[in-house]
Amino acid sequence: MHDVVIIGTGPAGWTAAIYAARADLEPLVYMGPQPGGQLTTTTDVENYPGFPDGILGPEMMERFQEQAERFGTDARYGTVTHVDFSERPFRLLVDEETPVYAQSVIISTGASARYLGLENEQRLIGKGVTACATCDGSFFRGETVAVVGGGDSAMEESTFLTKFAEKVYVLHRRDELRASKIMQERAFENEKIEFVWNTEVVDVLGENQVDGIEVINNETGETSVMDEVTGLFLAIGHTPNTDPFTGWLDTDDNGYIITRPDSTYTNVPGVFASGDAQDHEYRQAVTAAGTGCMAAIDAERWLAENGRVEPASARTTSEPATAKP
Repeated sequence: MHDVVIIGTGPAGWTAAIYAARADLEPLVYMGPQPGGQLTTTTDVENYPGFPDGILGPEMMERFQEQAERFGTDARYGTVTHVDFSERPFRLLVDEETPVYAQSVIISTGASARYLGLENEQRLIGKGVTACATCDGSFFRGETVAVVGGGDSAMEESTFLTKFAEKVYVLHRRDELRASKIMQERAFENEKIEFVWNTEVVDVLGENQVDGIEVINNETGETSVMDEVTGLFLAIGHTPNTDPFTGWLDTDDNGYIITRPDSTYTNVPGVFASGDAQDHEYRQAVTAAGTGCMAAIDAERWLAENGRVEPASARTTSEPATAKP
C-alpha cells in the first residue's frame, strides 16, 4: 500500500517524486519502459534554466532521479500495464503480474514522437535526427536541415528553424499540405523554406552524425541524395503513452489525458496527470517539470482532505486489472 504511486519518469515524474517525497508521502515510482523519458535520447539540453553551459539529457535525468531518491523516493524498474480505478485504493498491475495498491496516482508516462522507422534514423537520434525543433534548432546555425511532415506542426517547426538554419527543406509525401491555410502561407512566404513534394526519406546517411539523407520521389520512383542536409526533423506527430488508462480516464481524440483547467486533476478523484501525457501543446522539459510539481501538490492536498482507505479483500487477487466496460 502506497500513498502515492507515480507512473513513468522524465522531468514530470521525477519532479512529482521530489515534491511528494519532501511532503513525507514516500512516493513509489515505476520507471516504465524508457526510464528518464525522451530526454535520455537527447544530447545537449541548453534551454533548461540553471544550466548555463548546457547538460546532456541522460545526465539531467540522472540528477533528477538522485534528487528524488535523496528525499526518500522508492524508484523501481517496471511498467504499469493495467489499472483499476473503480475504487480506492487503486489497483495497479506491474509487468502483467505484480499488483500494487495506491491511495493516489500520478501519471507521467509522457508521449512518444513518431519516427519513420528507418534503421539509421533510430541510430542517429540525438546526433542530427530529432523530433523537436524548439529543443534542438539552435544546434544547426547556418546549416541545411530537412523537416518531414505536412501538418501545422511541420509548418511551425520549419518556420522556427529558419531562425537558425541557412536552408530548410520541407519533405512531404503528397503534393499538398494538410496544414491550416495561415500556417501554409507563413511557410510559403519564407524565403529560407523550400518544399519538396511527393518525397519520402528512405535512408539517413552518416556514421556518427547526419551527413545527408536519401529520398525517393513516390511518383517517379527516382531516388536521390541530399548530401547538404545535416539535420533531420520529424514533425509527423506524437503518440501519448496512455493506453493502460483507456476506458478509465477522459482523453481527447488523440489520446492525451484531459485535466481540469489550472490543475492536474483527471475525471477520477485521486488520479492526477502531468507532463506530455496531458500536454500536447508545449512538450518541453521545463513545462513537464512544472506540471509534475502541480500533480504532487494536488495529490498531497487531496490526500489530506480525503484520507486513506484499506483495500477490499475481493480485490487482493493477482487477476489482471481490466479497463471498465
